[in-house]
Amino acid sequence: MKIEEKLVDAYNTMMKRVHTAIDDAEEKTIPTLEHNIEEAKARTIELGELTREEAEKVSNYLKRDIEDAATFLQETGEEFSNWMQFDYELIEDTLKNAFINVADQTKLQLRQLGENAIKASSYHTGEITGIGTLSCESCGEKLHFKKTGHIPPCPKCHATNFKRG
Repeated sequence: MKIEEKLVDAYNTMMKRVHTAIDDAEEKTIPTLEHNIEEAKARTIELGELTREEAEKVSNYLKRDIEDAATFLQETGEEFSNWMQFDYELIEDTLKNAFINVADQTKLQLRQLGENAIKASSYHTGEITGIGTLSCESCGEKLHFKKTGHIPPCPKCHATNFKRG
């Protein structure tokens, strides 16, 4: 398996683990999102799915995407589908449900994360991102991610920096 595929698979697996951890914790108390991401990362390392360095990268990408969703929901009050900027129908059901539940069930934590993320939500070529749309900072070209994937250079101008939406 190529390293790119390995990291994309790990992103999706970590997202599912965070979702599962949140579901399990709701019955007792709601742990922090940060803790859940750290637990998912540790489990990924423990199972030998990624090296510590790779898991750190993927967990940072996951945090960035969740923080970006939180910022959007907090600033606009709009629906989660507007953050992704395309129809829910296009997304794989399991990934969609995991991402939506992580965002919905942690609104208070997301609000706090959103405040921190307002200042830094840059996306760069070579990184991994989840579902949604990124816009090239140079020319405005939109990249649509219907599933987790690597961010390529802009197909229009070959720039490497993007913003959500």
